This record gives sequence, C-alpha cells and structure tokens, in this order.
Amino acid sequence: MLKLGIVGVGGIAGMHIDNILTGKCPEIEIVALADRREIRREWCKEKVPTAKIFTEGSDLIQSGLCEAVLISVPHYQHPELTILALRNNLHVMCEKPAGVYTLQVRDMIAEADKHPELTFGMMFNQRTNCTYRKIKEMISSGELGDLKRVNWIVTDWYRTQYYYDSGDWRATWAGEGGGVLLNQDPHQLDLLQWMFGMPVKMHVFCHEAKWHDIEVEDDVTAYMEFENGATGVFVTSTGDAPGTNRLEVTGTRGKLVCEQGTITFKRLESDEREWCKTAQIGYATPNITEEIIETDGMNEQHVGVLNAFVKHICENTPLVADGREGINGLMISNAMYLSSWTGETVSLPIDEQKFLELLNKKRATSKHKEDKGITMSTQGSFGSTSQWTGKK
Repeated sequence: MLKLGIVGVGGIAGMHIDNILTGKCPEIEIVALADRREIRREWCKEKVPTAKIFTEGSDLIQSGLCEAVLISVPHYQHPELTILALRNNLHVMCEKPAGVYTLQVRDMIAEADKHPELTFGMMFNQRTNCTYRKIKEMISSGELGDLKRVNWIVTDWYRTQYYYDSGDWRATWAGEGGGVLLNQDPHQLDLLQWMFGMPVKMHVFCHEAKWHDIEVEDDVTAYMEFENGATGVFVTSTGDAPGTNRLEVTGTRGKLVCEQGTITFKRLESDEREWCKTAQIGYATPNITEEIIETDGMNEQHVGVLNAFVKHICENTPLVADGREGINGLMISNAMYLSSWTGETVSLPIDEQKFLELLNKKRATSKHKEDKGITMSTQGSFGSTSQWTGKK
C-alpha cells in the first residue's frame, strides 16, 4: 500500500480523492493532505478523517508521513514543490502543466535526474484514451504514411465569467501564468507532440480577454510546421458554445478524422506521393476506401495514471507519462505565447530567457483578485464527453 500525500485540495484533487476512497486505486492510501484554505482543510477532515492535515505543502512533504506526493496546486508551484519532494526522497506525481515556463521545468528535470531511484510522473491522463492511443499507433506503424497535415479545433472548453472569478489565481499572469493554453490545453499540446512529434516552427495569434473579463488569452489560432515539412493548425477557445473537438490528420496514405470519440479513416490504395509522380491521369486521386477504426475501448484516465504510478514504483513497469516529458507540451505553449507577443514566427526550441523576460513584464502588471473561496466540481469539465470517455 503506497502512502500518498496530496498537496492542494481543489477541484481536480477532489476527484483523485474520490477515486482512491471508492477503491479505484486499491494500492493507494491517503495519509496526508495540505491546502492553504481553511474551508478546504475542514473539508479534508470530514472527507479523509484518518489523514494528517497541513496548511503548507512543504510541511506535508517534510513530515515523513508519505512515500509519495501528488502535486495539485497553481501552476507556478509545480516545479518548486516537485523539487522539494524529490529532495525529501518522495516519489512524485505532478498535475499538468509541468510549470509555467520551461526554464523552471528544466530545474525540476535536473533534480529528478539526481534521483533515478524515485518515480516522477505527470498527470497526462488523455494518453490513456483509446482513440489517441490508436492514432499514435497508426502514425508510428506507418499505416497513415508520411505526415502531411494536422488540423485540430479544440473549442469545447467553454467557461463562464463565474469560473474565472472563482479563484484569485485564475486567469492572471501572476497567479496562473496563462489562460486556455496553460489551463485547459496542456493535454492536447502533450498529445500533439506525443502523436506527431514536436513542431519546429510556429506563428500564433493569442487573443487576450476576447470573450471574458480576464488578463490572459481565451482564444488562440496557431500555425505550425514539423521537421518533415508537414504543417498544422491548432485552434482553441473557452468562449465558443457549442464548441468543437475535431482532429484531422492527413498522411500520404490517407486521412484520419477523430470527432465525438470516433475515428474515421479514408484510406488510399496507393501512396499519394508515388501516385502523383507516376499516374497517367490529371485529376483522379488513388482509390479511396472509408472505414471506422476500432479501438480497444479502454480509457482509464486519472485512475489509470495513478495505478500505473504505483505499479512503476513497485514493479518498474511503464508510467503513462514520465514527468520529464512535461516540458515538451510546455515548450509548445511557451512558443505560442512568444510568437503572439512578438508578432514573429518562432523556432523551437525557443529563446527561453526571452520568453521569461516577457512573461515577467506581464506578471509585473498583473492585478490582484479576491479569493472568493469557491471550489468547483471538475465533473463534465474535460471537453466533449464522448471524446474523453473513449467511445469507439
């Protein structure tokens, strides 16, 4: 039984706690909880009466009660608390994103590398989704041919003004460090690089406070290029109702469309590049067949990530996502901000020092918000229901 402490007991941590208490993670025991808000500490006492309650995460980490910690606090604190936990010989599962800027995440990775005996995982639960696992498999196996184009519209992250007003850290440069790219989209940005590789060039438009009274971006359109010359467009927003979650991937052997949890594949009989060079006809495409791609239907989400975390600690089996991989999606979002702020096309990896300097200018003018003590349920907050539940 793994003795787990949870630092930060907001919305997503509440879901983790429920999963553990209802037996979905049978090898985990919650022995300690920490939150700076008294109302959440009182909730913890009622919810997990056997756990030791702390105000500061650092005190929990240094208490000696735990074998592992789950870090679930505002984004800027992810690296510092992860580093402290590793230095205290604790295994770490960190919520997404890995941090706000890549330079602080590099420090976190460097510390993890000093402790190879410890497990460091990242809560990229969408990697358990059968639809994305299947797409990655088809890309990796060459079934889709060489990548040509990726278009992803992710606008089903609708949020009201009440949501943004609910916490003093939300939607501020100083408290959260960003908007839709840093809060809602880390999963998609991780999946983007996990399935297709890292883009090498981006030109991006981030619209700040377009749909809400906030400091940060709530509407983004990004153009990207990959190393092999493939291109992509990524569109996201928290202001569209109804929203869309549609991923379209074109390769030299056909086109995949993933929407509402269903993968449709228009398969080419011949590789388009070879057909283009050899066909003795001017207009016709290769023969096309259309099919619905079956998956294994498995979509364990957060439970799967935590159970894999425990199994890695005990048996050295694979994690869903190693914590070191968190820098990849963050590099993409940092590149998006940097391009939008400068009005320039940026290459990846970016000038990380320049990004931090510009971010710090934003932080310096960030306005303080009142903490209204609201903790919202995360139920139904993960985008299109069928997409996230892994419907075939």
